Parts: sequence; C-alpha cells; structure tokens
Amino acid sequence: MKYSTIQRTATLSTLLAGSLVTSASANDPIQIGVLEDQSGNFAAVTQAKVNAIELAAEEINEAGGIAGREVELVIYDTQSDDRRYQELMRRVLQRDQVDTVFAGFASSSREAYRPIVNQFDGLAFYNNQYEGGVCDANMIVTGAVPEQQFSTLIPWMMEKYGPNVYTIAADYNFGQISAEWVRQIVEEEGGEIVGEEFIPLDVSQFSQTIQNIQGESPDFVVTLLVGSNQASYYEQAASADLGLPMASSVNVGQGYEHKRFAPPSLENMFVTTNFIEEVDTPEANEFVEKFYERFPDTPYVNQEAANSYIAMYLYKQMVERADGSTDKEDLRNVIAEGDVCFDGPSGRVCLDPKSQHMSHNIFLAQVDENHEISFPETWENIEPYWLGENGCDLTQNDPSAQYTPSSPPNE
Repeated sequence: MKYSTIQRTATLSTLLAGSLVTSASANDPIQIGVLEDQSGNFAAVTQAKVNAIELAAEEINEAGGIAGREVELVIYDTQSDDRRYQELMRRVLQRDQVDTVFAGFASSSREAYRPIVNQFDGLAFYNNQYEGGVCDANMIVTGAVPEQQFSTLIPWMMEKYGPNVYTIAADYNFGQISAEWVRQIVEEEGGEIVGEEFIPLDVSQFSQTIQNIQGESPDFVVTLLVGSNQASYYEQAASADLGLPMASSVNVGQGYEHKRFAPPSLENMFVTTNFIEEVDTPEANEFVEKFYERFPDTPYVNQEAANSYIAMYLYKQMVERADGSTDKEDLRNVIAEGDVCFDGPSGRVCLDPKSQHMSHNIFLAQVDENHEISFPETWENIEPYWLGENGCDLTQNDPSAQYTPSSPPNE
C-alpha cells in the first residue's frame, strides 16, 4: 500500500473561503496535517521533519496502514511565519478536517496555533526540543525539554569548566524561558550568571555581544540561538578568538551547525540532544541509513527528524489500541494507561500521561576542532518530570497553559 501526499498551497483568500468537508468514514484514509517550515528562516532545520513523516507514512502504509486504513499526508509550507501557522491550522482542522496535525518548529509558532487547536478541540503533535512547560490536553510533545537537557548539561559544564556563565538567547519565548531554566540551575549549583543577552531573530551581527562576553570572562557560554540569522554568531566568535567552551540545548541537534560551518567555529561546543545522526547504535544507524536512501539530498538527520518519525509510530499505536478510533479522548485514554512506548532511532521512549511529553535518552555531544562528534556522557531514560511534579496532571484536569520555573502549575 503506497502512501499519498497532498502538498497544498494556500493564500489568505483560499483559507477564508469554502465550506466544510464532510466527515470521513471508517474506510477513508487517516489524514495527518503537516504544518512545517519548508521555506523561511527555519527551513534548514525543518525540512527533515517533513521527510521523516513521509518516510514513516510509507513504511506504515506498506505494512497495512493504521488499523487497516491508509495514511494520507496533507502538507502545507508555513514559511516560518506565525500568522501563516494560524491560518493553516484553521484550514486543516476546519476545512480539511484532518485526524491529527504535526506542526511547528519555533515556540512562537506553537503558541500562535495552540489556541486554535483548543478552539476546534483538535490534537497536535509538537515534535521539537523546546523550553518546556506546556500543560495542554490537545498537545503531544515528543521533543526534549529543559529538565532533560539543562539538568544534565549545566551541572556537567560547571564541574568541568567553572561556575561563571554567560547566556545568549533568541529573544522570544524559547530563549527567554530556556534562559530562566539556565539561571535557576546555575544558581542551584552555586554558580553565577555573569551576563545574559536576548538577541532578536533578525540579528546576524554579533561584534558587540562578543565584546561583552570578553569583558565578563565567563567560564563558558550558553548559546540558545536559533535560525539562519543567529547562526552567524559562531563563525564571528571564532574569528574573534573568543575561545570559550559553549553549552547548548538547541544547536547541532537541530541546525547541524557543525556541518554547515567551517571548523573550528564550533570547537568545544557541548549539546544535550535526544538524537543526532552520529549516535552509534544499531537503531540509530538503521534509521539514518534508510533516511538517506529515501532522501539522498538530505543535509543532516537531526533530532527533529527522529522525533517526527517516532511520533508517527506513537500515533499509529494509539489509534490501533483505541480500536481504530481517531477521537482525541479515545487516544488520551490510551495515553493514560501509561505504556505508550516505542523502540526507535533514539532508543526506547514513552509518553508520560500527566504531561503528554516523552521520556528520552539524552546524549551529550561534544564538537572537536575538526567538527567531529564524540559522546562523553549519556543519561538514560530521563523522564519529563517537572510538569508532573509541579501540578500538571492531564489525566485529572486541563489548564491549557504554559508554565515557567518562576510560575509553576502549583502556584
């Protein structure tokens, strides 16, 4: 059974026009909306997500589909534009009436479309590493979160390099909340934030930031930069001989900067990631091999590709365990059983019923002067514990909110 893709384009006029389609029957394909940035500032990272979803759809359909129904992908290019996410989310839920949606890279995009998913009582998968804190029954998150990445990375870096930390972060909710996590952990570990800057997404010149860092002489820099504009920091810092170790939850694993930029611009960067293509396990190697076989022009198989691929199989399992139902509440009842798990590219992962986030093996990736990757540390089966420990329990109630370390659910 072949999978089919509806690659659609949309203008504002087409989004607002037309009537609703009729409800699908049990013999119709299961339609999965895919709203991802195939152009724009984040496209270098997110095209691999679309390809991973396509790869999984092919495999699933060749094996008989989901509960005997073919998977059909309804794909739109969101162009790294938050307003477009809102328009297209309304379209896929209201007009296309897809069964579920895989959507979004930037946290600002997720927060732009999340109220619309709630409005139409849809179910969306957010397959990204992010700043954490979303407690929303309409969302399933397969990417890693701060308690999985920063609680491992920051103490390790402080022990190795010292307690004085300088943070540079993208100036939107991902960077701001991630920096809050870093600040809290550094303080808990007895260190000091000696500098903190939030950089607008359109900034690509970092000479003043580099001078500021040099003036404070930190032991290492936490870089929480995203997008093609901000990635120019690394070569500029190398040209200025900044020479400081770097720690990140987002670089390399998403934007494969160690491949995109000439050595040694990322030398001594340390990243906590739930998957990158250099992970050397049989499961990871198999996934990377078949990914390149299917999409030979892929520049890099990143953690978002793995998360999106895993999400397809989690959704398949949930629907089949719900006797073929794609109803959100039926699927959430399956999640509440606490054993929705999958053995995939990054090892065994499981969905936490309280938060609807996923457990991960966390790999510490180190970039050397030649931009080769090694793994000095691996933390196994790190659960997304923070939301549940602080009062988020989607099996009991649904606040549909995002929380931060300074404003946890139980306050």
